[in-house]
Amino acid sequence: MAQQVEQLRADGVHKEVLREGTGPLPDFRDGTKATFHYRTLRCGDEETPLDDSRARGKPMELIAGKKFKLPVWEAALRTMRPGERARFRCEAKHVVLYPLVSKSLRNIAAGKDPLEGQRHCCSIAQLHDHYSLGYPDLDELQKNPQPLIFDIEVLKVEAPGSYQQDPWAMTDEEKLQAVPLIHKEGNELYRQGKVQEAAAKYYDAIACLKNLQMKEQPGSPDWIELDQKITPLLLNYCQCKLQCEEYYEVLDHCSSILNKYEDNVKAYFKRGKAHAAVWNVTEAQADFAKVLALDPSLRPVVSKELRSLEARLREKDAEDKIRFKGIFSQ
Repeated sequence: MAQQVEQLRADGVHKEVLREGTGPLPDFRDGTKATFHYRTLRCGDEETPLDDSRARGKPMELIAGKKFKLPVWEAALRTMRPGERARFRCEAKHVVLYPLVSKSLRNIAAGKDPLEGQRHCCSIAQLHDHYSLGYPDLDELQKNPQPLIFDIEVLKVEAPGSYQQDPWAMTDEEKLQAVPLIHKEGNELYRQGKVQEAAAKYYDAIACLKNLQMKEQPGSPDWIELDQKITPLLLNYCQCKLQCEEYYEVLDHCSSILNKYEDNVKAYFKRGKAHAAVWNVTEAQADFAKVLALDPSLRPVVSKELRSLEARLREKDAEDKIRFKGIFSQ
């Protein structure tokens, strides 16, 4: 390890151990996964923080050999043991792409597309002064690259084959192979009543397919084929969100499906339930009517939903009368 640390120092990366780790130094061959927390700090007296994985509530994961955009992180991790915490002061040449990496990680933490704004802009164009990342501190760092400090704590290191890869780390072929397995895992979790965990599985499967779909021309046969695989997963995800009472997300996703597939009965039914839950009575009734028009055999199920909506409306009217009577009698 001493030799690796010395090589880092010679290349402009200075390591300071804050807490020793345990066990032997992992060999970190290709496919090894490191899970770690990190803080990114500006160099200087104040050491102003830029990013903190602990504040986001989720550690970072890096798989060796996947050509991560910030090679200095992989180089630093190769010198660390599980449980170790260290600071790495890196010269500017090692962190030129950090603003792009940080933007992607911030988007992921916010539930956004990590590739937002990058699909039609090459790496060189992204470094031009006129290109905004959407974060003022990252824009400034992009225009004026400077040394950064990474405070890294290694939580665990897993050998290749001992863990299930996250979708972002898979090759295109691995994504296609993984989707049916992830879908099956989601279904099993749902049957067990683990709705949140099932939703996360469906989300991962959708993310795999969406990533592949972005590489195809919209409307092409391959794009359509992928979209038709996404739709049932998205409907399963919406079912989970209905149970979690996240109705507006259901409305958005079902509407996006119906914009492309006007005869999707399940999308109308789930959207109708979501409309009913947020008191969009007219819209709910219209969606349930569409369900019956497309599949009359669902009349018993639709009738049950409509009776439930009518009962809730009567209860609401009664509560409103009591409330308003109290106001006007004062």
